[in-house]
Amino acid sequence: MGVSVPEPPAAGPPAGPVVPGGVLAFDAGNSKTDVALVGPDGTVLGTARGGGFHPPVTGAAAAVDGLAPLVAAAAAAAGLAPGDGRPLVEQVSACLANADLPVEEQALEAEFRRHGWGVRTRVANDVFALLRAGADGPQGVAVVCGAGINCAGLRADGRTARFPAVGRISGDWGGGAFLAEEAVWWAARAWDGRGGPTSLARTLPAHFGLPDMGALIESLHLGSVPSSRRHELVPVLFAAAEEGDPVAVRLVRRQAEEVVALAAVALERLGLLAEETVVVLGGGVLAARRPLLTEAVRELLRARAPRAVPRLFTGPPVIGAALLGLDLVTGGACPPQAQARLRAALPGGAAGGRDTDLE
Repeated sequence: MGVSVPEPPAAGPPAGPVVPGGVLAFDAGNSKTDVALVGPDGTVLGTARGGGFHPPVTGAAAAVDGLAPLVAAAAAAAGLAPGDGRPLVEQVSACLANADLPVEEQALEAEFRRHGWGVRTRVANDVFALLRAGADGPQGVAVVCGAGINCAGLRADGRTARFPAVGRISGDWGGGAFLAEEAVWWAARAWDGRGGPTSLARTLPAHFGLPDMGALIESLHLGSVPSSRRHELVPVLFAAAEEGDPVAVRLVRRQAEEVVALAAVALERLGLLAEETVVVLGGGVLAARRPLLTEAVRELLRARAPRAVPRLFTGPPVIGAALLGLDLVTGGACPPQAQARLRAALPGGAAGGRDTDLE
């Protein structure tokens, strides 16, 4: 896992509980990992960035071990040095991809505790980082629609609502990978006559410089178009929908329905349907702000949860991981001054990447 900050110095200050009230925050996603060492007043003392976090591939122990160079780099930027299992901070707050089930969270939390980076440790799915980053306090609902789709809700009293979010076996529909597969399915059937017409049968292969769906099917099957490039078909799908293609329009509408279904069910589970509550939206599919999807989400959410306040978040979710940690340190929502200082210090600007244009 690469680190995008200078290597820690050969000799540094002794390790120990050197940041009382401090937080070591992790936002570990499939493609990248951000670490931030934050003081109790929201001051960002050190940061580091590395590659993706894949415990299903490497195992929980190896995945967490791979974060150690990032912790060392963030600590070095703060003039500190971890070591010997002695804590750097009061609270570790780790929001992690692939921590979808409670048993996975527990296994990963045990590995974090083994490293002893904090006096206390809390592990959660990375959708909670998005939620807290986009909300003003520790209450709200978040839906992430990126490569996949997930949702979580949180009440100020600590109650949560969440979904397994492990794909079709847990009832999920949508996200970029799923949309690309659906687009290819409908285009293939249009090409061979089993389905109705759609411009996708022309535009999907054209994106890769191929003459027709037969050539695209062959290229995907044999790997000459690698599976890692399938996500490129999602903007092609949205472009077709915006031009009025009926198949593409239906797929975009279905994606909006799934986003809103997740949000509404989470709000209902937490008893928040009747309260004005922020619904944070994030992930690459939603962050692209395609008009048909944005408008459909707004319309459907207004019908199912009229008190919900949709808010798009495009800043770094490590902000949310750090705020969750500060909430735990303070025993409630961390002070507004600390929130503002933290948001201003990390990329995304003082607004923290929050955008209320969906209200």
